[in-house]
Amino acid sequence: MNAPDPRVDAYIEALPGWQQDICRRVRELVHSADPEVAETIKRTVQPYFVLDGNICAFLAARDHVNIFLYDGGIVPDPAGIITAGHDNKTARTVAYSEGEQISAEPLVAMFRQIIANNRAGGWRAIKKRGAAGPNRG
Repeated sequence: MNAPDPRVDAYIEALPGWQQDICRRVRELVHSADPEVAETIKRTVQPYFVLDGNICAFLAARDHVNIFLYDGGIVPDPAGIITAGHDNKTARTVAYSEGEQISAEPLVAMFRQIIANNRAGGWRAIKKRGAAGPNRG
């Protein structure tokens, strides 16, 4: 696993305890999807997880944590965990509120597909080639 980014640690540690728990668990899951996943900060303060392109990002809100999945809307969601951005052209969102269970298996499956798409040139290239049709969920 790539080393944790201390700036991501600082972002997480500044959050309320329940949001820290969500971010730490999702961080663990995205790293479990592929040992080459790296962490960084973009947009001044937002934690991003990257491997040949963006995989996901965190944004803590007052009453939930948003996990932005950078998939161009082409990764299947058979478990129905996407909570917003269904028609977004770049990223969709999975939001978790206090006390809510994290859907680990479907989330890791989506991370792995996003990584595979990134390695294949990214979702934009996949859409341009017309390969997105059979992958839709």
